[in-house]
Amino acid sequence: MKKQVKPKIISLFSGCGGLDLGFHKAGYETVWANDFDHWACETFKEYFGDGIIVEGDIEKIDPYTDKSIPDCDLILGGFPCQDFSMIWKRPGLHGERGNLYKSFLRFVDAKKPKAFIAENVKGLLTANNKKAIEQIVKDFESILPGYIVTPRLYNFAEYGVPQLRERVLIVGVRIDTGFNFSHPAPTHGPKGKVPYVTAGEAIKGATKLPFNNEHMNITDRTRELLKLIPEGGNFTDIPRDHPLYVKGMISHVYRRLKLNEPSKTIIAAGGGGTWGYHYPEPRPLTNRERARLQSFPDDLMFKGSVADVRKQIGNAVPPNGVLAVAKALLPLFSGNYNEFDLKKKSIEFQSMSIQERLELSLAS
Repeated sequence: MKKQVKPKIISLFSGCGGLDLGFHKAGYETVWANDFDHWACETFKEYFGDGIIVEGDIEKIDPYTDKSIPDCDLILGGFPCQDFSMIWKRPGLHGERGNLYKSFLRFVDAKKPKAFIAENVKGLLTANNKKAIEQIVKDFESILPGYIVTPRLYNFAEYGVPQLRERVLIVGVRIDTGFNFSHPAPTHGPKGKVPYVTAGEAIKGATKLPFNNEHMNITDRTRELLKLIPEGGNFTDIPRDHPLYVKGMISHVYRRLKLNEPSKTIIAAGGGGTWGYHYPEPRPLTNRERARLQSFPDDLMFKGSVADVRKQIGNAVPPNGVLAVAKALLPLFSGNYNEFDLKKKSIEFQSMSIQERLELSLAS
């Protein structure tokens, strides 16, 4: 048996490091990272140490010629998802940020890692009449010496995160490795072996921590409005003929926690009652509570204003949600696996539709 090694990660669109943290828990090490957001970079430095993350525009970084960027075993990244979001208008690949995935492509092409993982929102699967995901997978597969690409829609609550958060993970494995990757089966909830981690379990005692626990100032009107909304409810529970009735466009508006279930998706920004709300207390969640619902450890101190921190937490990948994927990939880097004919499998995959690949990944 070959000796287990610590796989080296290049992290793109790193944010505050949620994706990295999940892989670090499994024994990986990030050797270079990049993000554009200043306060996210400051948080990353605070936890992972200085000298790893480079703050700046990824489109101005050339991975082919920049000698300061080390080689790696794995490339991770959640390329910007606003243009693929299910909530907002979706220009998809035609949007200003939709094509930033091409910077991810450049890094994979330049560094030829054994594997890569790209994360994005559920809306990616239907953007541009499903043409976006088809083009993205095709582009990744075209990188030489060839990658076999398997997308899958994950609900991170099924992997131990106290939050019903659906995200797409696109996993690519270099064909010449012969490593036959399979997406890991759910561990929690009806499909797993243990119950979901609940919101009530997650936030218990969170406000006792000394940082990232600032309470938002809300009006007496908002406080009284929240008292009209039951556990797990939202603005639609306020009677239409009530003086405090409000209109909303999305279910996040004045959404209160249901303590014996995972929370609904934590979002990064927005006003008008989108903060996410405690139960039974009639107040917004603190950022520390949001961090707990995203499965961040209590010793990770987020930097910046309350709004900056909310943005970092809401944009992050929940660390515990990707831990099973990180473990499933480990044999690739130690050599402890039986080689498989990935060339044949790749040919079979390329004849499948994206929907067929998604269904196959769920069956594995």
